[in-house]
Amino acid sequence: MDASIIYESMTGTTKLAASLIADNLYRYGVESTVFPITAYNPDEVAKADLVIVGSWTDGFLVVGQRPGRAKRFDALPDLSGKRAAVYCTYAINPGKTLEKLSAVVAGHGAEVIGGMALHRKRLSTEASEFADRLMSVVRA
Repeated sequence: MDASIIYESMTGTTKLAASLIADNLYRYGVESTVFPITAYNPDEVAKADLVIVGSWTDGFLVVGQRPGRAKRFDALPDLSGKRAAVYCTYAINPGKTLEKLSAVVAGHGAEVIGGMALHRKRLSTEASEFADRLMSVVRA
């Protein structure tokens, strides 16, 4: 199984989360390729069995949260027939960031099978948990 992980990162936290998710998927034998949203490889994404899309949480502290630089996700390729998952990183409250990112990814044709908000101070633990959750769904 192959996965493509596409992320938008402002400070590097979401990029680090993408790498940690890839490392944890490797424990399950899943080869992952990690790309920033501005430089993904369409051929790699097309051949991936699973596409994971991540963003940081933008907005006010407790209201109006959304995927960071959301317009960049308009550049996602057609994901029809693909299984996908989403994640967001956050500091205080992710709000509805996951739901909004799921809608964007589904709007590109993917079947969104799950998602998880990852707190920036618990990235390692939560990236591992996210990979475990994904594999339980994918291999069910």
